Amino acid sequence: MATKKENRSPAKETAKEATKTEADRKIPTDQEAKKVTKKTVSASEIDLVQGKKNVMIRRKSEIPQVKKTRRSVGGKTTKQEVRNIGVEIEAPSKTCEDPFCPFHGTLSVRGHSLDVQLVSKKMEKTVVVMREKRHYIKKYQRFEKRSSRFLAHMPPCIDAEIGDMVRIMECRPLSKSTTMVVIGRI
Repeated sequence: MATKKENRSPAKETAKEATKTEADRKIPTDQEAKKVTKKTVSASEIDLVQGKKNVMIRRKSEIPQVKKTRRSVGGKTTKQEVRNIGVEIEAPSKTCEDPFCPFHGTLSVRGHSLDVQLVSKKMEKTVVVMREKRHYIKKYQRFEKRSSRFLAHMPPCIDAEIGDMVRIMECRPLSKSTTMVVIGRI
């Protein structure tokens, strides 16, 4: 079977377009134009655009400042930096050489922060703190006090006595039962 090819001349096509009404010659809207003209974008261009979106611009007032203190070691005075731990709490005025100090050592804090009462300081660089909370008993429609005790590492640069309210924060495990560190007095 042989198929006939239509002879299309440019004159016939222009004549057909001239006979179209204005409704047939509809101009595409912005949304239709976007659908029609899809542009292929390379992966590097996508990464470039997404990288621009994720960049945070900080003002000078938002950039954390590092406090520098002077201390003497063997007759020489050296500068020791106080790290910004990312928590709104005042850094201690004393310095220490404890590696588990969040301000002067390398210990980082994360997760939960609790305001608790210091109960015992009998251990070396470790304290017992107590947190009290209220628990509702549905049957009697009343509250009862419940308390839980934690062990927390206390760096020597923080001055806190028994009975003081301190803020502790979660850190990596320092021992079997110590996973918190004292970051300051309240």
